[in-house]
Amino acid sequence: MQGLAQEVTALRPELLNGDATVGELAWVWAKDFDALGRFWRHRMWFAEGRLAAWGWACLPHQVPRGDGTVLQVKGANLIWQTHPDRAAMLGEILGWYDAVAGHVPRLLTVQSADVEAQRIVAAHGYAFDAEAGADDGSWVQFNTRDLTDVPDPALPEGFRFLNVNDVSAADAVKAHRDAWHASRFSESAFERVRRTWPYRGDLHALIAAPDGTLAATAIIWLDEATRTAEFEPVGTHRDFRRLGLGTALQLHGMQLARAAGATRMLVACRGAPADPAARNMYYGVGFRPISRDLPQVKVARQRY
Repeated sequence: MQGLAQEVTALRPELLNGDATVGELAWVWAKDFDALGRFWRHRMWFAEGRLAAWGWACLPHQVPRGDGTVLQVKGANLIWQTHPDRAAMLGEILGWYDAVAGHVPRLLTVQSADVEAQRIVAAHGYAFDAEAGADDGSWVQFNTRDLTDVPDPALPEGFRFLNVNDVSAADAVKAHRDAWHASRFSESAFERVRRTWPYRGDLHALIAAPDGTLAATAIIWLDEATRTAEFEPVGTHRDFRRLGLGTALQLHGMQLARAAGATRMLVACRGAPADPAARNMYYGVGFRPISRDLPQVKVARQRY
């Protein structure tokens, strides 16, 4: 699956689907396997001996969250990817998705740049999800930046950059959960992340506050084949926001990626105008959008 992501990255990065990049696949698979693995279904399609398409369906589930609440998902969700030369295979993926999801609402996203995918999903009964895709919805945009010119980062006095090799696994996990308080990220999940290609500890950047608190965290996934690096995730401790740490960590991370051989950086973020903070931070360090999610929904027919 990551190999196909490499091909799409090299040929048509604007056609990379949400959670279907090299880094997103590694991150989502590793961090969620314990909680969600039993709800996942996968299938791959080959053409002339090479992977041409894949589908990854997550079925309805209920799991505890890190803040003590329970996440209840009543519909199914599809992550998918086709090779740019095999776009028609999306129809086969959707047929399989119908079969494994059963009689529940089915969700997926297509990219704004992918006109053929938009046509195919419409022909299979999907419609734009006006709620998820609204100006205050949860949709994501995909951004890119070349690494030819990256300014030096500036940290507030007493703050310093670290990487994950400088701290314990427990502290690295705590840094993540301090940034995303509802996260169920655990030390066992982190150990799986560390074993998943292309994770590198020297590209897992952190910022320490003067009192030693890990105030910000970012993982950089480097694909040496395409010389492309991706941020996922990036977050700041709730008590250290609005200090410029996100901007500094982005610039520092891009310098690390460039030194490791990357020429291009990718990052996904919330794109809705009602929630501009992350998007504006990325714009402020030179990222520009290349595509956005168009959330799609197919409501199951009522059975009588």
